[in-house]
Amino acid sequence: MSEIKDQSIQIFLDKLASKSATPGGGSVAALMGAQSAALTSMVCNLTIGKPKYAEIEIEMQALLEKSEALREKLTGLIQADIDVFNRLMAKYALPKESDQEKASRSEAIQAVLKEATEIPLDCARACAEALKLSKTAANNGYPGAISDAGAAVMAGYCGLKTAALNVYINTNSLKDKIFAEAKLAELEAILEGVDIVAEEIYEMVKTKL
Repeated sequence: MSEIKDQSIQIFLDKLASKSATPGGGSVAALMGAQSAALTSMVCNLTIGKPKYAEIEIEMQALLEKSEALREKLTGLIQADIDVFNRLMAKYALPKESDQEKASRSEAIQAVLKEATEIPLDCARACAEALKLSKTAANNGYPGAISDAGAAVMAGYCGLKTAALNVYINTNSLKDKIFAEAKLAELEAILEGVDIVAEEIYEMVKTKL
């Protein structure tokens, strides 16, 4: 079966709208982040090669390399979120008749829940980086694509906040509270000040329209 990234947008949206639990919010978070990175790449590609921007061409080339690497990473996380959720559902389906089965099932669920926490946390980190890269694109990129840079800002921001919700819900089900608290602390560090930053970049973009 092909990965979700290789299917059409219509198929993805149909699956998203269906009763199926996957793809869900975690995959959407990664997709929004990937779109943010792709839009930053677009701004770079529209800037590179223009004589007026020759002085920053090396900088924009470097930005393009970063945004493309980030797009690949986030695209992979779309499927990773689906895969870990399916593994989690498989663990919930394990037998639980005897005390031994219950203990084994619980241990298996908790192990996968940790993975299910790490993936959206990784997505949050990547979306935060996408937001950072979009700021550079908005500041220095070709003005004719400034609205696209703004779209990159908002896609990265929404991806980050959506990924955060998935971290919150999964840590809430973890019995290992030390692990959960550590991951929540990592998330809060990523989120610190991001609302203000996103709004500032958005307003900056508006002044250039």
